Amino acid sequence: MRVTERVKIKDLPALEDGVVRVSGWVEKVRDQRYVQFVVLRDETGAVQLVNGGVLREADPENPRSDILLARTTTIAELTHGTFITVTGELQHNERVKLGGVEVQIETIEVVAAALPETPIADDSSLDKRLDWRFLDLRRPEQQLIFRAQTTFEHAMRQVWVERDFIEIHTPKLMASASESRAELFEVEYFGEKAYLAQSPQFFKQMAQAAGFGGIFEIAPAFRADPSFTSRHATEFTSVDTELSWIDSHEDVMALHEELIVAGLTAVKEKHGEAILKHFKVEVTVPERPFPRIPLAEAKEIVKERGYEVPRTDADMDPEGERQISAYVKEKYGHEFVFLTDYDASIRPFYHMRNEENPELTKSYDLLFNGTEISTGAQREHRIEVLEAQAIEKGMDPEELAFYLDFFRYGVPPHGGFGMGLNRVLMLLLHQTSIREVTYLFRGPTRLLP
Repeated sequence: MRVTERVKIKDLPALEDGVVRVSGWVEKVRDQRYVQFVVLRDETGAVQLVNGGVLREADPENPRSDILLARTTTIAELTHGTFITVTGELQHNERVKLGGVEVQIETIEVVAAALPETPIADDSSLDKRLDWRFLDLRRPEQQLIFRAQTTFEHAMRQVWVERDFIEIHTPKLMASASESRAELFEVEYFGEKAYLAQSPQFFKQMAQAAGFGGIFEIAPAFRADPSFTSRHATEFTSVDTELSWIDSHEDVMALHEELIVAGLTAVKEKHGEAILKHFKVEVTVPERPFPRIPLAEAKEIVKERGYEVPRTDADMDPEGERQISAYVKEKYGHEFVFLTDYDASIRPFYHMRNEENPELTKSYDLLFNGTEISTGAQREHRIEVLEAQAIEKGMDPEELAFYLDFFRYGVPPHGGFGMGLNRVLMLLLHQTSIREVTYLFRGPTRLLP
């Protein structure tokens, strides 16, 4: 028998009956007296394997005794998680729940045996599962998360590429802060101090000075924030874009909408049924335009609903975000809302101020299912204004010299946003923690695995 290539399990139903070769890991074994069943899973799905030639002891009258005995023994000793390769006869059988097919085992090879005692179970705590993340990721719902992530990213990239945007890869080692110095990871750099990048903000804007126009990046960002909330991480994946020749932050919001709609459309088309099955979530593609509410108005709406934001600064708090999102869901049937016109006191120095009211910025936060996923804005491109706003924020222009130099040689009006990819996935799939949707989570107390 000559079999030259492995078949992925998801492709089996489309094949005609005949010899196939499949590989994956053992999910379940049912060792009955006269028949053995193995549920084999690979990266695409699961299939039932059947050994109908069970032989428990040598039979001198059976010419295949040695083969059948060895095969029966091998299957009986399989442990959960063991990786195997099987050749056998593919048979279509509508009574089989796993895809309506099964494979009658001819040969079985143990590629890598697993220890008999699995360290995690379905009811293990999240921390325990994260300790054994490589095993936790074998669950089909976990793999679905990252397939949906891949599809979402690809769809966004298609939008950017079709619009002639340039993908850039910015350095993650910086000589100075791009946001708050309090949230910087400091590292030794050949006898000097360097910092892990909180965001690619400065480098995105450098691309505007360089005349690149539209740019994008999907890459890690780092925040030394000792937060233990369900939506924060010290290392996360940031989705960033910047574009030139805008009239206001409305242009940024329009691009943001386009990217979100494209991403969710692709996820719904490719994974909608699987997400409904595994997460009990109906993927909804939002209509454009998304609702827009000035922050001050949002606070009044929330107050009328019986909740007054207790913060001493001008920002919205998480409960306020949930309340205004609930209002938008009730009134507009929409999962997204832009909160606009944030106070300058709580925005970075590089956000452009409102000409009619300099206490406000041309910026927004995008909320999805009750949680902020992104901040965007029109940037200040006038060097004298930018320098003054940096000083106002207590920043040293000398430390920002390399950044401010961009603007001394001309930069067009521009803007952009940064969005947390992990938060989008968490909220899309209605998960309670960002740790569930992060490949390897990093937080104040977790550096392993």
